[in-house]
Amino acid sequence: MKVSRPCVASMTCAIACALLLSGCNTSSKDDPNTLYSTKISEPISLSADNPIWDKATPLKISLTETPYKPTGYKGMPQTNVVLKSLYDEKDLYIHMQYDDPTKSLDRFPWIKQKDGSWQQLMNKDQTGHENDYYEDKVGFFWNINTRGFDKKGCTISCHLTVDGMNNDIADTSAGRKYTRSADETIDMWHWKSVRTGVPFNLSHDQYVDSVADPKKNKNWGRHGDEKTSGGYTNNQTKDKTMPAYMSKTPGDTRTYLIDNEKTAFVDHFKTGDMVPGIIVEKMTGSAADIQTSQEYKNGQWTLVFKRSLTTNHPKSASQDVQFKDLKTPYYFGIAVFDNSQINHVYHEGSIKLQFK
Repeated sequence: MKVSRPCVASMTCAIACALLLSGCNTSSKDDPNTLYSTKISEPISLSADNPIWDKATPLKISLTETPYKPTGYKGMPQTNVVLKSLYDEKDLYIHMQYDDPTKSLDRFPWIKQKDGSWQQLMNKDQTGHENDYYEDKVGFFWNINTRGFDKKGCTISCHLTVDGMNNDIADTSAGRKYTRSADETIDMWHWKSVRTGVPFNLSHDQYVDSVADPKKNKNWGRHGDEKTSGGYTNNQTKDKTMPAYMSKTPGDTRTYLIDNEKTAFVDHFKTGDMVPGIIVEKMTGSAADIQTSQEYKNGQWTLVFKRSLTTNHPKSASQDVQFKDLKTPYYFGIAVFDNSQINHVYHEGSIKLQFK
């Protein structure tokens, strides 16, 4: 059974703590559990320091919960988040800033050994997932029609593995995402710093449904929206003993390879040299609905998300939250991954988005 850890803060902050969330939340004189989205007259740039964000009401949240404790985990056990939101006639914008002492852009990089061989760096925990050589990530989970989400948040879809079993299926993971009914779905905005963010200013538009069988989907209830091109693949040979590609540009120090900038691997490297473990290509289609800028400075990530108020894809109704009625509240949850594959910090309950 998960035990919630109390928030350590001053008496002033404690008074402002929302009962809905485990963590200290403060905003304006309005509802302290609500992110208010302010209307603006024209589209804005995604610059993190755009002065137009001074018009938005900040919501401060402490993320203090984790789904499990990875062995040897050196990442952050909690973080503080400040959210702001604006909208215009067409789009919703969300400005997110959170504390993170390390900028993590690795993802299983290759390093050359003294004997001339190549090793892909990884240090997987007891669940078989990485917490050292991995990228920073953020997840937004938006309720579409999942019963109980408005009160419990994204934890309504989180099913922890108990004694090696999940849904009567043997599973080594710490837990899986899936809804409880076939007619329930959750929209997931997944910013991945290396695979979608830094190279392409995107988040991966995904969704969660009720699939609870890895034979039907290896990621259980978690799916990507349809993409017409692009994505990411591991940079490795068929026998997985060395990189298959390298950058065309000599001296390229990026932690990823752009697909159209890669070339066949030629080993002219010296001991200790590193080659990216991931090849990325910009996604198109519904999977690329969410534009996202990012900036890391002074121990903080600042992200700006932009998505159309409504989307128009064949499966939009079941895969994307639709902000059609601006008088209606919309409920969401957030999670932050500190160079971690599945472990993350989050809040209990949900957050409400209200248009002003």
